[in-house]
Amino acid sequence: MLATALWQSRSPAARFARGLLWPAAALYRAGMAGRRAAYGLGVLRRHRMGVPVVAVGGLSVGGAGKTPLASWIAQYLASRGWRPAIVLRGFGGDEGEVHRRHVPQAIVVEDPNRPRAGRAAVRDGANVLVLDDGYQRLDLARDLNVAVMAAESVPFTGVLPVGPWREPWTALRRADLVVITRKSATIGEALTVVGAVRRLQPRAPIAVVRLRIAGFRDLCSGNRFPVAAVAGKRVLATAGIADPWTFAAQLRALGGAIRLLPWPDHHPYRSADVARLGALAHAVDYVVLTEKDAVKLAPHWPHGGPAPLVAELGLSWDVGLGTVEDLLSRLMTLS
Repeated sequence: MLATALWQSRSPAARFARGLLWPAAALYRAGMAGRRAAYGLGVLRRHRMGVPVVAVGGLSVGGAGKTPLASWIAQYLASRGWRPAIVLRGFGGDEGEVHRRHVPQAIVVEDPNRPRAGRAAVRDGANVLVLDDGYQRLDLARDLNVAVMAAESVPFTGVLPVGPWREPWTALRRADLVVITRKSATIGEALTVVGAVRRLQPRAPIAVVRLRIAGFRDLCSGNRFPVAAVAGKRVLATAGIADPWTFAAQLRALGGAIRLLPWPDHHPYRSADVARLGALAHAVDYVVLTEKDAVKLAPHWPHGGPAPLVAELGLSWDVGLGTVEDLLSRLMTLS
């Protein structure tokens, strides 16, 4: 949360702090360039899994929508008769459970060692791998490299630690497909980003996808509610994700009076946190969580109190669905 404030603030103190961090950013950038060169020259080994591999990942730190996109890709492949595996680092223990909920047909393997995780998935019967947060994982060869960018995240403000970017935009030149996601951004704003990306990556297809709140479910009972349920209501939005402000903006667009309680990304909720949320729930009409937070809070939420609503994301393609389907269909010819 402190880092995000540093990256976003225009105050003199924040600008001064970012200036002090430029040498560290230059070292980070040089290190990433050296790493890419080492893989390109064969000094570092790229592992092949023997099955088609789709890498999905972003240039920035969190919040771009790579996890729901990876789930969508795995679900699409499963619907075509494939046995996909979703391979991810597994930090925080939340994203893996979200994948299992959305794609029950998929094998989900969580391991920081991605080659080891990929081999385990293949042994378990997977015949295609989807790497969640895999764009920078150059130790695994891939057949389709998908770069994900949030329309809300532009413009480029510097690589870590000066800004939230893991790599400069020139890294888009490695992409076989660029997906621009939008949560609170308009389609016009997303298309402006498409134009900027096209100037850097003239060859790869570009798609635009909207990540919207499609409905809610009760954390405890599982009962479902339409998006209109929060209209005109007092809502406490609580989110331990990389970009909780966009989550609040999505809820605000549904007509709720939103108060945001943000937590750090992958926040491990403790008993004191649960007690605090339970107490706050009595002062509002609804507490609303993200799916990632629901995974960790569900086992600990007190019985008898007002249960939170879990915001369920829906994914719809504004531009490029046919192209994405064609690219995924080509994978089926590789094995």
